[in-house]
Amino acid sequence: MSEILRQDQSRNRILSHLSAQDFGLLASSLTAVDLPVRMQLEGPDKPIEYAYFIERGFASVVANGTGSPGVEVGIIGSEGLTGMALVMAADRSPNTTFIQSPGRGQRISAGDLNTSMETCPSIRRSLLRYAHTFLVQMAYTALANSRSKLETRLARWLLMAHDRAGGDELILTHEFLATMLGVRRPGVTVALNFLEKRGLVRVQRKAIFVVDRQGLEEAANHAYGAPEAEFRRLFG
Repeated sequence: MSEILRQDQSRNRILSHLSAQDFGLLASSLTAVDLPVRMQLEGPDKPIEYAYFIERGFASVVANGTGSPGVEVGIIGSEGLTGMALVMAADRSPNTTFIQSPGRGQRISAGDLNTSMETCPSIRRSLLRYAHTFLVQMAYTALANSRSKLETRLARWLLMAHDRAGGDELILTHEFLATMLGVRRPGVTVALNFLEKRGLVRVQRKAIFVVDRQGLEEAANHAYGAPEAEFRRLFG
């Protein structure tokens, strides 16, 4: 039998923000799990079995186009929870969610999560607040995709990944970035070269290092920041 997680041990921002009483209601239903890269947490239009409070690493939420590659619409790291459909009183989503940067997290079954929200309105309220911040992130992703240059979108995405990676090294390929941004690989290469020449990142094979965080924020040209500020407003 695994040891029950203590709140002061949690690296997930939602769990840390709960009252001691609310955390206690959830703790016995949580199971620590490894989250290897490419692990699928949710499949399109399939009932969600588990939600994950990520503690290290991050997941991508990808909208799946008909007959075309999917495009990333959101990132979830240690600030959040997967299985957003459960919080919104649904049991599935047309999107795919998978681990993009490996780590660890706390897993809870869909049934236990639903029971905790039905039993405790304050838990439901906390999870709905997070769902709101995630929807804000998705809205700004749509805004950036429609109005921003590729190098601006790439700078924003690297900042979001950097927020959740726990270090300056991001293990990524150009092909993977192209899929995440919904563009062709040569465009990603040109945008990365642009950022590297400005001294903002250092590009290696299958890895990108953030060198100048402040400069990267300037390169994002206000496409980054509003969703992050909204999260801080609600969760500190």
